[in-house]
Amino acid sequence: MSASPRLGTPERPLQVAVVGAGPSGFYAAEALLTAPRVTATCDVFDRLPTPYGLVRGGVAPDHQNIKKVIGFYEKTAARPGFRFFGNVKVGKELTVPDLRVHYDAIVYAVGNERDRRMMLPGEDLHGVHSATEFVGWYNGHPDYRNAHFNLNVESVAIIGVGNVAMDVARILAEDPEDLAGTDIPDYVLDELRRSRIKRIYVIARRGPAQAAFSPQEIKELGNLKNADLIVDPEQLKFDPQEYEHTVLCDFSTHQNVEYLVEKSKQAPQGKPRQVHLWFLRSPTRFLHGHDGWLSSVELRVNKLVPDEFNLFRAEGTDEYESLNAGMVLKAVGYCGVPIPGVPFSERAMRIRNLDGRVVRDRAKEEPAPGEYVVGWAKRGPSGLIGTNKPDAIGTVKRLVEDFTEGEAPPRMASNPGRDKIVEFMKTNAIRYVTFEEWKALDREEVRRGQAKNKLREKFTSVERMLEFLDAQKERA
Repeated sequence: MSASPRLGTPERPLQVAVVGAGPSGFYAAEALLTAPRVTATCDVFDRLPTPYGLVRGGVAPDHQNIKKVIGFYEKTAARPGFRFFGNVKVGKELTVPDLRVHYDAIVYAVGNERDRRMMLPGEDLHGVHSATEFVGWYNGHPDYRNAHFNLNVESVAIIGVGNVAMDVARILAEDPEDLAGTDIPDYVLDELRRSRIKRIYVIARRGPAQAAFSPQEIKELGNLKNADLIVDPEQLKFDPQEYEHTVLCDFSTHQNVEYLVEKSKQAPQGKPRQVHLWFLRSPTRFLHGHDGWLSSVELRVNKLVPDEFNLFRAEGTDEYESLNAGMVLKAVGYCGVPIPGVPFSERAMRIRNLDGRVVRDRAKEEPAPGEYVVGWAKRGPSGLIGTNKPDAIGTVKRLVEDFTEGEAPPRMASNPGRDKIVEFMKTNAIRYVTFEEWKALDREEVRRGQAKNKLREKFTSVERMLEFLDAQKERA
């Protein structure tokens, strides 16, 4: 009787499932398929019929240059051994135990899809939304296709000063006609054209030296033809210790502060809208008017207090302010969503892991054999799109080491074979979408966009996507 072929060879490739088709998922797939001294296949699953995650559903429509990274992902998708299965909800239609049967290893690349709650009174009022919803809405994400935002107000408050807050403020402030040729959905453009918003307040808990926006993002916001960026010079006065340990120690922070100082010296030019940056303010409650909708935000004035590491935290004072606002968008961060059967840290709100290896119990460092995690699901919502590449490479390196350098592989599929998972999904009536089908959707979106003199007109409904693909099959 001949011995079974060694795992990770052309005769018996290492079969890996990647859950999530965003940047981290594609970077993990690329690292697997190009790893030296091992032959691997990679099946990438996503709950949507469309790949690319936040590049498609999170990058603002006026940031098309960032979306060019999709070209890299398409090269990965063309590699031998790659397959895409969209419209498959892992944890529901396809369970983690199902994946364990069919794959030697699983890489979770599911990101952080849920927004963090602030746990403040009035947070559930009409008019109080998460930035997650708003970003999904203006990007045509199917989850938020039917979301409603009341733009028939004059003042909006955005809580947070990261890049997401900058994107949200910019979309609300800029001239809608500057977005008309992008991939923004028509229904969003129509709402923006009807908007009555005049003032946008971006609220920061700490000071300008601790703001998380990038120099590029704040400069974009300050150079809009339709809106003045207004910064109070009184909020740009620094304690010498703070200036030394924050502003001077980080190049991006120094750029941000220099730019804000210059802006604070400029008089408003009388543009149709104003974007106000307010630092050292924390919302304490959201108040409603007689109609039950949001009417104002109560803010507590903060001061900065250094700790032993010269990292400055915000400490509330006894001073409070009231800001009239008809809508609030909370851009205070994202957190993970548990997958049934996968160890999850409720405290950290991400998949429990050590250096990318999923662990059942962090205290005992007990690994979940053959299971790994990359991206935000691994480290939390930090970094830019490109940050996920070295992160994924690091996790895949550990995966390959586990399967090739140990005395025995962590776990081997009990029902291997590339056709077995396809048979399983067909048997269980799971309607998956292949990469070739996605490309058909892609071509149709571009065709529809060209008819309207824009880059593309997105499908924003999963049902419409599947209807189009099924009609294509019938005509073939």
